[in-house]
Amino acid sequence: MSTSPRRFPPLLAALIGVAVIALAVFFGWGPRAPAPAPVPSEGAAPAAAAAPAPGAGRTIAHAQGSTVVAPNPRKVVVFDLAALDTLDALGVDVQGVAGEYFPGQLAKYADAKKYPRYGTLFEPDYEALHAARPDLVITGGRSSARYTKLAAMVPTIDQTTDDAHFLDTVVGNTQRLATVFGKEEQARTLVESLHQSIATLKGTTASRGKGLIVLTSGGRMSAYGPGSRFGVLHDTFGIPPAAPSLKASLHGEAVGSEFILETNPDWLFVIDRDAAIGEGGGAQRLLDNELVHQTTAWKQGQVVYLEPANTYLIGGGIQSLRRLMEQISDVYAKPRQPPAP
Repeated sequence: MSTSPRRFPPLLAALIGVAVIALAVFFGWGPRAPAPAPVPSEGAAPAAAAAPAPGAGRTIAHAQGSTVVAPNPRKVVVFDLAALDTLDALGVDVQGVAGEYFPGQLAKYADAKKYPRYGTLFEPDYEALHAARPDLVITGGRSSARYTKLAAMVPTIDQTTDDAHFLDTVVGNTQRLATVFGKEEQARTLVESLHQSIATLKGTTASRGKGLIVLTSGGRMSAYGPGSRFGVLHDTFGIPPAAPSLKASLHGEAVGSEFILETNPDWLFVIDRDAAIGEGGGAQRLLDNELVHQTTAWKQGQVVYLEPANTYLIGGGIQSLRRLMEQISDVYAKPRQPPAP
């Protein structure tokens, strides 16, 4: 008995073939082409970049949680000057930065051809960042409010400092970046040297009288005490506060020359915000008045104008902290002038 397959007439076979193809198209059988990548709509955050595969990176704890970071990331974009300052101290190069003003030790980052801009310290350029697809983004301070949106796009860590534990935060931030980039030995050297220098400074400041910190801006003044944004002078450098009851707020407490005279500090430390942001500077004119002239600080020549950009803009970087410490050390090393007659 024959077992050969049954053959259909040619016309019927053709009709069956067409029907099979139609059914395949209708039900979506067979391989599919990959879907095109979504294009971000105008004003919307771009789609999230792929995170490192499990086991392909290290989980890094930071100020706003934890992030899996690929080993030794190469393409790094930085939205915080303090973090940039510390990366520079560790010898880590970056792909891009934010902002347009890079003072002092960060002057080389003003070269926009070598270090492309990805927005400002307050507002990232999300489209440019999406196109660049960096391995890591670093926020902190002024950019910390954008962390969540950035973290949805690309692995991001936040380096915001804790004013109440400033030195510990600076050290911790330095060690975190060293871990990410394999710079542990460099960090160890930086931190040990900083601790030794601060210990030496504290042996000088403790017995040299009380200090008051004021920030001037647009003809107005604010005072800062322990635990505040600039409280490192008291909390870490050991300068006794002339006004220990000042509240530790971000913008300080509004004061006038009358408050300075009433407090009568032995040392007056001044931060000129206008000079820090490139808008001239009026701190010396503001303080040159009859009330301030009556203070011990003025009479003994102990009104210290802190390096404005380093203190106001870059504060929180390990180089910035060392420069501030060195400035204080220099002024305390000078012979104390006797009170004016």
